[in-house]
Amino acid sequence: MSSHGMHVVHDGPLDGPPLVLIHGSGAAGGCWGPMVPMLAARHHVIRVDLPGCGRSAPPASYAVPDQAARVAALLDELGLRHVTVAGHSSGGYVATALAERRPELVRSIALISCGPRLDALLPQPLLLRVLMAPPLGRLLWSRRSDELTRKGLASIAAGPVEIPDEAVAELRGTTYSAFRGVMRGNGAYVSAESVPHRLAALGFPVLVIFGAADPRWDPESARQYYAVPDVRIEMLAGVGHLPMFEDPEATGKLLLDFAA
Repeated sequence: MSSHGMHVVHDGPLDGPPLVLIHGSGAAGGCWGPMVPMLAARHHVIRVDLPGCGRSAPPASYAVPDQAARVAALLDELGLRHVTVAGHSSGGYVATALAERRPELVRSIALISCGPRLDALLPQPLLLRVLMAPPLGRLLWSRRSDELTRKGLASIAAGPVEIPDEAVAELRGTTYSAFRGVMRGNGAYVSAESVPHRLAALGFPVLVIFGAADPRWDPESARQYYAVPDVRIEMLAGVGHLPMFEDPEATGKLLLDFAA
């Protein structure tokens, strides 16, 4: 299903409590796959491919507020209000911007592996640095195999991890230009104001899930979210940047408990 330029997948009962899942940079809705059966048993789960990612058409702007506006338009079309919205990594920025722009649409916010501010970013794994740096990154991106995609994703996990075929297949649809545009938009958003500061002004219940061995964002930076009045912070031992793949059961249970 496509709506407002985004590919959308619905799981679970349509009359269930709505749970919107927003992926991170360069990924797509398939990144939530291992958790979906657990979540869909209780919720109407809405997975989006953000504009330019996966099976969604490229947008005019990759700015985070503009991405959030697309999600808001989708929720308006579906007639949904007071949703729990979960974002992985930079998807947490889109979730936050959605609450900033349209607070009446949001009930609560869950952030998974979402860096609070740019100074929490760690030195990135070599393969990720190469893929992110033009011109070599553009060349590798255009010629990347499924094996290279799996290696790129696995480089931000804490240990050996199984990457679902669905997640790999969807990444074929994300162009290098889209990936770079998303990264620039994310950087501009979090540079302008930190995520904890933004959330503290909103007053929504917030769940923060962080891998205690995240190689992308400093796990200690999760403490910065204590600036949010109504926050719950959960650290997953032995987990890196991909809790949905590395420990989907624990991550799913935390999200279900919070959404309830």
